[in-house]
Amino acid sequence: MKKIVAVTSCPTGIAHTYMASESLEESAKEMNIKMKVETQGSVGVENELTEQDIKEADAVIIAADTNVSKERFANKYIVEVAVADAINDAESLINKALEGAEKGQTTQINNDLYNQVSQEKSKRKESRTGAYKHLMTGVSFMLPFVVAGGLSIALSFVFGINAAQEEGTLAAALMQIGSGSAFALMVPILAGYIAYSIADRPGIAPGMIGGMLASSIGAGFLGGIIAGFLAGYLTQWLKNHIKLPQTLQGLMPILILPFLSSLIVGLLMIYLIGPPVQGIMNGLTNWLQGLTEANAVILGLILGAMMAFDMGGPVNKAAYTFGVGLLGSNIYGPMAAIMAAGMTPPLGLALATVLFKSRFTRQEIEAGKPAWFMGISFITEGAIPFAAADPFRVIPSTMTGSAVTGALSMLFGVGLKAPHGGIFVLPIPNVVTNLGFYALAIIIGTIVTALMLRILKPKLTK
Repeated sequence: MKKIVAVTSCPTGIAHTYMASESLEESAKEMNIKMKVETQGSVGVENELTEQDIKEADAVIIAADTNVSKERFANKYIVEVAVADAINDAESLINKALEGAEKGQTTQINNDLYNQVSQEKSKRKESRTGAYKHLMTGVSFMLPFVVAGGLSIALSFVFGINAAQEEGTLAAALMQIGSGSAFALMVPILAGYIAYSIADRPGIAPGMIGGMLASSIGAGFLGGIIAGFLAGYLTQWLKNHIKLPQTLQGLMPILILPFLSSLIVGLLMIYLIGPPVQGIMNGLTNWLQGLTEANAVILGLILGAMMAFDMGGPVNKAAYTFGVGLLGSNIYGPMAAIMAAGMTPPLGLALATVLFKSRFTRQEIEAGKPAWFMGISFITEGAIPFAAADPFRVIPSTMTGSAVTGALSMLFGVGLKAPHGGIFVLPIPNVVTNLGFYALAIIIGTIVTALMLRILKPKLTK
């Protein structure tokens, strides 16, 4: 029996989402075709498609008026239409999907480095569960705000380190965009989308409100993370335990759940959670500002090793989130160590494929060429295909090189005010302190990584 999977979603997520789902299921039943439909409605994702469902499917139908991610449907034939088309003529959509699948029309993925990285990241995303999945959802939505805000702040420094203090100037406008707006949204977005990952749309409002309160009372990104998890699990609990008549169910996602959750989360953040977390953040800030040279080197060593350990995984993201959170407290040293250490793994591997060709396959040598660009762009994931092929030699090599880079960056007293951009932000005036030593730390770490690979990786047989 043929099988099709589908996703339906409309902007409001109330009526048309479910009408389209029902229409597809009824038509499939009449045509003797197995059908599973995932609905992305006002209460979140229901009847979610599993990896096995997608693997067994002959084709995919996406009937949506909202953005639906298609990454998980790679190598499947996809029919993408408006949600109304599924309501009005589901049968023709099913026939179109089956015809495309029979002709072998699929989404192809080329076997180059970028697509290998994309596939690996998709696998990691699928494997995320529990608290880590929710945290990474918040971080992924927060990152564009961090990057856009950080680069806007960096551009303001072009006009002078204190130029933004003069009202009415372009530097002041750039600082307002970056620090006053994008960075102000950073913690609320983080908290809101952690809650969204747990409780879907009803969790966004209480999560963002909790995050805004965490930011305003000085609890920082740590308070935002706590607020996000609190809002998400509380909203989910209320969703499961509040029972209303069918006629009033529409009030749950837009009135009852957001209001009750926001009220409870807000009061808890103000009176119970916020003050002690604020104390922890102040203590952390004071400790980092008073680091001795030896302690700074140790911190850089740890952060550097974390960045290379799983190259975009939970440990890497934990280190990066730590550095980003400190930017709001005007502590720039850890961010410099983190970005430098994140650039080193792909750069070291690219260098090794040039210097020690006998230790790499022809495919790996070719993959080393784009790894140069991924490295200088601070895309640590560029090292993933190499690590996946030989983890017990590659990962220790990259961790060693990145640990050296992070330690040297902290030893040299480097500070970085931009949270991303790789070498492309380094020429901006006043963004990096001790730029020459920063470049030296990256170069040394890259060489150490390549030499470690030379030592650990044996020559390949012919």
